[in-house]
Amino acid sequence: MHQSNIAHLKKEVAPFEQTNLKLSIRQIINTLGPYILLWYAAYLSLSVSYWLTLPILVVASGFLIRTFIIFHDCCHQSFFQNRNANDILGTITGVLTHVPYEQWKNAHSIHHATSSNLDKRGVGDIWILTVNEYEASPLWLRIAYRIYRNPIVMFGLGPIYVFLFQYRFNRKGAKRKERLQTYLTNLLIFGFYVVMSWAVGWQTFIMIQGPIFYLSGLFGIWLFYVQHQFEDSYFEKEEEWSYVKAAVEGSSYYQLPKLLQWMTGNIGFHHVHHLSPKVPNYHLEKAHDATPPLKHATTITFLTSLKSLQFRLWDEENKMFVGFGQRKKQHSRHVDLAKEA
Repeated sequence: MHQSNIAHLKKEVAPFEQTNLKLSIRQIINTLGPYILLWYAAYLSLSVSYWLTLPILVVASGFLIRTFIIFHDCCHQSFFQNRNANDILGTITGVLTHVPYEQWKNAHSIHHATSSNLDKRGVGDIWILTVNEYEASPLWLRIAYRIYRNPIVMFGLGPIYVFLFQYRFNRKGAKRKERLQTYLTNLLIFGFYVVMSWAVGWQTFIMIQGPIFYLSGLFGIWLFYVQHQFEDSYFEKEEEWSYVKAAVEGSSYYQLPKLLQWMTGNIGFHHVHHLSPKVPNYHLEKAHDATPPLKHATTITFLTSLKSLQFRLWDEENKMFVGFGQRKKQHSRHVDLAKEA
């Protein structure tokens, strides 16, 4: 993509970077309002049957994901024009989603600045090894990587590890403001748990909050995973890396049914978001529709996205994700060709 095309693409998206106070307030109401009501409905339903409670908890977890999207926009300073308003709402929604605002904001900004850059991996992203790196790794590292990339571990244990434990601690080298904000978030989460356990009983609280916390974490990790882990994604070394290519070619358009698109705050338009993080979530679809080049981004559906569960390694030679099985076959072919030569 030429520099002139890059500048033109950014210029086309720029009008959608404006926040709309009315839409932002409406989203707070239609997200946090239903979440609170569903939590209360789940509490009332316990007196009837837990089988009645469970579907309510599934829907409530969807609204907690939508709450995270608000948190996410606040981290990008794209939900309100006022910085303090973003910081306050980001802290509150961070408590609800169990994510410290300053910590995630800083790590996520690094993710945006380095996404798909093979020389700058490790902060705010999912662990990815190239085929050559995996082949050159010691046995213990290959085993650790296989465990990490196992779907049962990533999506089964991942939500508990990431949201319950990892985010409770500060990152190495975190500055004072970030450290203090993490402590504040932990304190507020603890206070929330204590108050709610006192109000409804700790067993009741766990029966309601536990599934909501786990399911929202699982779906959240899945959304983050699938939007960068598709077969013909984009990864390059620093000297060849392009921010715009990383956005348009290295982030997918996750085409979800309208209800799920609404529930996930349009985050499926991930290519638009990576191109311009200042676009509020409620303008992402408009930016996509109004910018023809963005329609060429890789489109995946829920069914086709399931294929990403097979992807484990980035093949630099063929510019594609491969599974461990494909890597073995390719390695065997190379060995055979070497012998013939």
